[in-house]
Amino acid sequence: MAFRALANGLGVGRNAWLLPLDVTFKTIGLRYGWLKALFDNAPPGPLAMTGRLRAERAAWRAVRRVPAYRAYVAAQGVAVDRLVPAGILEKLPETDKRSYIDQYPLAERCLYGRIPFAGTTIDESSGSTGTPYNWIRSEAERHIAHRNISFFARYCFGSDPLVTINAFSMGAWATGFNMTLALNHNGIVKSTGPDIGKILSTMRFLGPGYRYLILGYPPFVKHLLDEGETDGMPWSAYRMQAMVGGEGMTEELRDHLLQRFESVYSGYGATDIEIGMAGESPASVAIRRLARARPDLRRALFGDDSRLPMVFQYNPLIHFLEVNSQREVVCTISRLDVLAPRVRYNVHDEGGILDYGRMMATLRTFGLDPVSFGQDRAAAGPRGPLPWVRPVRLPFLWIYGRRDATISVMGANIYPEDVETIIYKDRLLPDRLHSFCLSVVTDSSATPRPCIGLELTGDRPPDEAWSQRLAALFQAGLADVNLDYRAALGEFPAAMAPIIEVYARGEGPFKADAGRIKQRRIADNRGSPGPEHRPGQPRVTVDEAER
Repeated sequence: MAFRALANGLGVGRNAWLLPLDVTFKTIGLRYGWLKALFDNAPPGPLAMTGRLRAERAAWRAVRRVPAYRAYVAAQGVAVDRLVPAGILEKLPETDKRSYIDQYPLAERCLYGRIPFAGTTIDESSGSTGTPYNWIRSEAERHIAHRNISFFARYCFGSDPLVTINAFSMGAWATGFNMTLALNHNGIVKSTGPDIGKILSTMRFLGPGYRYLILGYPPFVKHLLDEGETDGMPWSAYRMQAMVGGEGMTEELRDHLLQRFESVYSGYGATDIEIGMAGESPASVAIRRLARARPDLRRALFGDDSRLPMVFQYNPLIHFLEVNSQREVVCTISRLDVLAPRVRYNVHDEGGILDYGRMMATLRTFGLDPVSFGQDRAAAGPRGPLPWVRPVRLPFLWIYGRRDATISVMGANIYPEDVETIIYKDRLLPDRLHSFCLSVVTDSSATPRPCIGLELTGDRPPDEAWSQRLAALFQAGLADVNLDYRAALGEFPAAMAPIIEVYARGEGPFKADAGRIKQRRIADNRGSPGPEHRPGQPRVTVDEAER
């Protein structure tokens, strides 16, 4: 409280007061050991308050120096000339693609309304929402992002030499290019992109005497293991870690990957803001796995939502996070090196935040030791305990996913994570499946129903008995993991019976994914009648499976 009172009492003069802290943090951030020591020892409260002060300064600076942002804030009815740093965030509206990015030219969204040429790059988002966007970044902000990712990898995977194989998409997309530059600080990097043949040939050439770090989207890493198995790759001879990102991952998929990998960690970010906003840590993974095993712990941490969110830790000094009334995470980048500042930016990811102290206190109430909870049996992987590092004193972020990444039938939202959980709980299905997608289709009685499309790894669908089993499997599985679905199933059983559509590789709704490494989970024909069915592509419902 004394720290907060002192900071607020300084008013506008806080900017000058923050300058010595800026120099200190920049110096500490140059070395992994220095930064880790800060997060190991700094009290979380003052750390969080300093992050807020830095975010307020960044917001005030954007109002004064970014023409588009000043115009946007004024258009929302805010008296921009009366704003001061203290408490400014509560007075500012949220921004997002529709309200801000789409309304103002790129140059006007940059500092002073100008685009510097030297050292500037443009990244392109994947277009998973339908429209690719371009995002501009300065040399300084990229450099800091690379360093943060490098430090994150060292914390999770240790300091022993790594051969990193970057299987993220190369080209204009932010992740591939930047992950290569970031991980080059940690060892050898080969940027193969999502080319399975090149990855396998590289690993065979170098042999099993190295420690490998594979980067890629979660489904692609799973597909790499499948294809390597088919190709005779001796996976058991290799020491492998995985760093994934770009989309969510269930613990069931992590279990599947951990059959070959020693550890699997995911990063969280958005091209709108920046990659590397947050990352899974040994502590956050253990918490998520404990919450999966203990529904009472899940409710205590994340509320009554039946979904299991992904859990990350983040640096409050550079990203100030809030949660709005719709449970969406809103971010302000509090560094001053950002060419196109993002203030209270909303990518519409549902989630929440919890400070380190409250997280550890909650674990204590459930009989878990805050120092060693990651060694609890419920947090172990399929091959035994997962690597454990003492938790750093950083706040936790949990993410369910994009608000629009769902289908809705009879008021029940069905999420891709629900389906992925069911798939990887099954013993046989993962090996036969390449991808899946969700849609709503209208059956012969004009009833809208949930539809799950399954893309097989082989060229031909399996026999009818296998297809029939899936309809009952997914209905029972959805009723188990999704409370809304369970309630709607009791009230509208005919409408909630899932339709299962089975496709050969690259057919039907998956044809559009042929040139994409990041797979679409919501079919483009949402709400429209299902696609025309051709021989060899069976549609099976629960009614048929039970006859």
